[in-house]
Amino acid sequence: MKDNNSIKIIFFGDIVGKPGRFAVRDFLAENKENYDFVIANVENASHGFGLTEKNYSEFIEYGIDAMTCGNHIWDKKDIYSYIDSANCLLRPLNYPEGTPGVGSRIFEKDGFKIGVINVLGRVFMNLVNPYWNEVAEEIKRIKEITPIVVLDFHAEATAEKVCYGKYCSELGLSAMFGTHTHVQTADECIINGMAYITDAGFCGASDGVIGMDYDTSLSRFLTAIPERYEVAKGSTSQLNAIEVEVDIRSGKALAVKRIFCNKNNIEKEEESEKED
Repeated sequence: MKDNNSIKIIFFGDIVGKPGRFAVRDFLAENKENYDFVIANVENASHGFGLTEKNYSEFIEYGIDAMTCGNHIWDKKDIYSYIDSANCLLRPLNYPEGTPGVGSRIFEKDGFKIGVINVLGRVFMNLVNPYWNEVAEEIKRIKEITPIVVLDFHAEATAEKVCYGKYCSELGLSAMFGTHTHVQTADECIINGMAYITDAGFCGASDGVIGMDYDTSLSRFLTAIPERYEVAKGSTSQLNAIEVEVDIRSGKALAVKRIFCNKNNIEKEEESEKED
């Protein structure tokens, strides 16, 4: 912990395929000591759709403490074999009762506790349970244990994110990170002591379409014929993240900062490996 009275959290926007994984790996290799807690949305991490157990284990080695996801978490079928034992992984809280995995966890690290919640929006998304009351109760439960609570709201509609952010700020959240649309918004702010951004953006190839191959994306728009998306490749990758400083006594956000950077993809040997 860098300050006895506060902690610094970093949240990485949706990691897309190998370019995104390597971008996060390299960033943390150089900057991990600057952060007390690391969170990442990983639902697109394995070839653009879902998360393999291999990649889950690699993220832990990189130094990621908590992983959130969204509607694509079920795309790699081996998720069912390990999600219940994956202590760093969350799936959206508002899936129906009996769904494998959990939607929130309390993590303990270096003398502090932090609650992390994952929620899926309902506008233009999968039909999941309403989340308003369920999340409010979960925030209340966690805050009886720790004042520090953050939430990944994985949703499509901007209005839904903005409205829900204002609502959650009244419930005592420390931070709410919007995810899913893969385009980092420039509206980071602190509302009622809660750090907020509509979308954290994504980590992946800069040359594609939100991380996916341009030609495939264009073909789908021109023909309306379903075609398998491929993860984009290119000379550069981008990394989008949000940095938040939180008071450990009150749980209130003290500062919020967007991170956006590009890196050259020079690891030819690794790039030639089969994507997994």
